[in-house]
Amino acid sequence: MANPPITTVMSDNPATHTIRIGVSSCLVGQEVRFDGGHKRNAFMLSNLSPYFEFVPYCPEVAIGMGVPRPPMRLVQRQDGVHAVGTRDPALDNTEALRDYAFEVSGQLQAVSGYILKKDSPSCGMERVRVYDSNNVPARTGSGIYAETLMQCHPDLPFEEEGRLMDPVLRENFIERVFIYYRWQQLLRDGLTPSALVDFHSRHKFNVLAHDEPAYRRLGRLVADAGKEQLESLAGRYIEILMQALKKPATRKQHTNVLMHVMGYLKASLDGDDKHELLEVLEKYRLGQVPLIVPITLIKHHLRKYPQPYIDQQYYMNPYPEELMLRNSL
Repeated sequence: MANPPITTVMSDNPATHTIRIGVSSCLVGQEVRFDGGHKRNAFMLSNLSPYFEFVPYCPEVAIGMGVPRPPMRLVQRQDGVHAVGTRDPALDNTEALRDYAFEVSGQLQAVSGYILKKDSPSCGMERVRVYDSNNVPARTGSGIYAETLMQCHPDLPFEEEGRLMDPVLRENFIERVFIYYRWQQLLRDGLTPSALVDFHSRHKFNVLAHDEPAYRRLGRLVADAGKEQLESLAGRYIEILMQALKKPATRKQHTNVLMHVMGYLKASLDGDDKHELLEVLEKYRLGQVPLIVPITLIKHHLRKYPQPYIDQQYYMNPYPEELMLRNSL
């Protein structure tokens, strides 16, 4: 099956990153929906396009369903879930969608994340309606194409456009994309034990904010970087890392990390500065101020009293500040 032409949607900003994200084509305004319309996502195109290149895919068009086309839905049968025509259940697109997902899977080494169309029987990530033999729906499914892609690329950050409206999930996805992109850069530049140790050292606080047990597991794993077969060890490392990062960080976890950071400043701060910082951290923990407030105060002190170890931590600057993601956490 031939791939359709891929149109990369880029920002006009000349400083655009080379970070590429796969997207459902309708989200970037392409009129590929079953009814001939689109689902242009303003947040993606306005807020994210200065930092990413979008690579659109529409599996339904790619397998020849056409525009416009009869709608389809997910139906539970004895041998599993099928994507079939809503009006004509004999039109079964399940295998064609899976086959196309396998084709696209081979192209995803060049992307660092993927944004899917919610509720779609082909592209929905989760909670897609699945109809039983009595024509009763339950939100238990994933789109056939999306499910296959996620199985082929379990470490790649995936998210639905609807969930991006949640500030915590939005920040979580963008953080994962940037970390995964840096991992891809590491592999392109050449994996070595020292490069893996450096990558882990610079992301320690990111992991600690999401999953402390995983933070400890990764530390033990990296300690063996010079002893085990490196490619195998790196495969386990990125699997544990990306699973840990899927867990949204809580205020308690962020506070714990920021207390660690404060520990590096304690010898430099006077009593009033320490009291002020502890007070701001407590306000953040209680939900009275967003994460950007203690982060900004700590950065102020770090400019006065530089700490090389903290300066190298991506936790302090995980993505461009202009995205303002921590203003809502």
